[in-house]
Amino acid sequence: MALYRWSCACCGVEHDELPTCWSVPSPFDLLPEEERERRAIFNRDSGILDDKTFYVRGGIYIPIHGMDEPLAWDVWVSLSEASWNAMAETWDDPDRHETTGPFFGWLHSSLPYAEETRSLKTMVHIQPPGQIPWIEVEPTAHPLAIEQEFGVTVERVAEIAARLLAH
Repeated sequence: MALYRWSCACCGVEHDELPTCWSVPSPFDLLPEEERERRAIFNRDSGILDDKTFYVRGGIYIPIHGMDEPLAWDVWVSLSEASWNAMAETWDDPDRHETTGPFFGWLHSSLPYAEETRSLKTMVHIQPPGQIPWIEVEPTAHPLAIEQEFGVTVERVAEIAARLLAH
């Protein structure tokens, strides 16, 4: 694979590999700071907003043709209260991935696609402790769903990286 030199905005380190993992702000990061404590209970993996909207962080993984590593989108999904409670009850269970879920959810993250990704239907698949759930986008004609099903080329990953690193 060709070198793709870029500098990380978080750590300032210059890297030579094509970046394949991207995250988006949480719903809580988007709240004004003075409202967070009053309206939200959250950690890096899940949270509740206004005592009625329940979120979990997960990964959308897209195969990259010719590579072992996928393109990964670190995203947020809203769940029903019942699903969130069922997930929370087994969060520390080492067998949770075998006994819990999957759960229906709504994608709550905007990804850099021409068509909006927020509100796409998803299934949240619980993974073993230490791993975030993997998010399966409902098969539709949306480009994100198509890419998750069929994968992307390295050139497409480079296009995404160039677009995101330019901001």
